[in-house]
Amino acid sequence: MRWASALSLESNLERAIAEAGERLRVGLDGATPDLLVGFVSAQHEESYERLPELARVSRARVVVACSAGGVIAAGREIEQHPGLALVGAVLPDVRLATFHLETDRLPAPEGRDGWAELVHAGASEEPHVLLLADPFTAEVEPLTAGLDRHFPNGRKVGGVASGGAEIGRNVLLEGAALHRSGVVGVAMSGDIAVETIVAQGCRPIGDPMFVTSAQGSLLRGLDGEPAARVLRRLYERLEGRDQELFRHSLFVGLVMRESRETYHQGDFLIRNIVGLDGASGSLMLGSSLHEGTIVQFHLRDATTSAEDLEALLARQAGAAGTSAPAGALLFSCLGRGAQLYGEPDHDSEAFRRHFGDVPLGGFFCSGEIGPVHGTTFVHGYTSCFALFAPNAR
Repeated sequence: MRWASALSLESNLERAIAEAGERLRVGLDGATPDLLVGFVSAQHEESYERLPELARVSRARVVVACSAGGVIAAGREIEQHPGLALVGAVLPDVRLATFHLETDRLPAPEGRDGWAELVHAGASEEPHVLLLADPFTAEVEPLTAGLDRHFPNGRKVGGVASGGAEIGRNVLLEGAALHRSGVVGVAMSGDIAVETIVAQGCRPIGDPMFVTSAQGSLLRGLDGEPAARVLRRLYERLEGRDQELFRHSLFVGLVMRESRETYHQGDFLIRNIVGLDGASGSLMLGSSLHEGTIVQFHLRDATTSAEDLEALLARQAGAAGTSAPAGALLFSCLGRGAQLYGEPDHDSEAFRRHFGDVPLGGFFCSGEIGPVHGTTFVHGYTSCFALFAPNAR
């Protein structure tokens, strides 16, 4: 198994494809890739119709790509500038199957045959699945829920395309076919192992509480009190710096394993607070919840994000019994990068400190797809890594 990543900053997409393709060939010692994954910045939007050239230039067995608000490859994170990032892999004894689907036509949740056919998986396969989704037309969580149910041992990871601010402005590529809606993906089975890291970059404040009143995504009561009253009391107990973060970087964490007696950073699924109903004192969240759920408020800042990422990368790099990765993909939120850290290439450099020169590529997403405690979710403000290696022997 061999991986390589390549980057071109050419402002002309045709030249960028040629340049990045040549660099990828060099990185793979002249071998033809079995898998090619591409990410093209929004500055190339007028030339998206050129993207099918990736299949011809690379001669890769399977190709998927998407538009991006920023691209990541060759140790660099390119934001606000033209960029084309390619990741290629030679994957002996790995079965690859690409697909494009619309999420309004998913099989019934309980029908395994339908789900296997959806991703072109064999009847006995438990594939790992790479997903690239359109932000305006794809409902990703019903898709990942079905894949989790029917392929529980396969990892699902990917990102929601970015760069276009309205329907039809983003692009997905499967082979030589361009799409403006739905999801494209690759199912991978055989001699391939995938480990995932989901760095949510938040720290808990206050105490865990029970949801005592909720309706859909509306959080009404916590421990028997209106949610807004709880928030106000929490704010008053915080120090100055945390009060400042509270005003613009406050989130809710939903406990993933409620059987535990204590909860720590990383035990929560982080969700946005999208509004406050002053009349009722209710919070509007970016996720549905139910009464009895345990939640805790969280704050996000550059320091917390950096520390969380370092801890997770160190834990994975030092994990006993896991194979050293041959290559990796990174799906990072548009809200991270230089605007969060004040400097470019932060997450890529952190990865390099722990994994050396393992080829890494990816993009800045409108949502990141990855598992937390065995269940796949669409996240925000995270960095999701997928690490690829042959199966342990």
